[in-house]
Amino acid sequence: MSDTLSFQFANFSDLEKIVSTYNASIPAKLATADLVPVSIESKVAWFNEHNETTRPLWLVHSGDQYMGWISFTSFYGRPAYNKTVEVSIYLEEDAKGKGLGKLCLQFAMEEAKKREIKTLLGFIFGHNEPSLRLFYSLGFEKWAKLPEVADMEGVWRDLIILGKKVE
Repeated sequence: MSDTLSFQFANFSDLEKIVSTYNASIPAKLATADLVPVSIESKVAWFNEHNETTRPLWLVHSGDQYMGWISFTSFYGRPAYNKTVEVSIYLEEDAKGKGLGKLCLQFAMEEAKKREIKTLLGFIFGHNEPSLRLFYSLGFEKWAKLPEVADMEGVWRDLIILGKKVE
């Protein structure tokens, strides 16, 4: 991994690699509740909900190498929640375990402040210990536990909601 980490706003032409990174996470049943790969077409509306001002979607690069993506997604879709976002970080397999997730989450926290976002949320499966450790290490707290709400092909998983005020 290069010492130069950069974040660029995603363009529609990046959607194929964004979906590829997302789909690569599905078999582990650790980071998403999707059980089968999603199509690029199925993610067009999701992509279009992002914008550079309030709901950005960034590509993460180390030097010239694509490493993954970060997004801010609206929470609950009501105007009173506009200052709250869910942060998602999806990394390429060879980028995991190298401290990149921490740099990405730190970047997201700084960017949230610039966008007058007051609260960051993480929705993380209870068995996803690496992601839970990452979020806890940067001051996120467990705000809720939804027990056994995800049926991961016969294995029931908890969803942990972590939150942090970033104002």
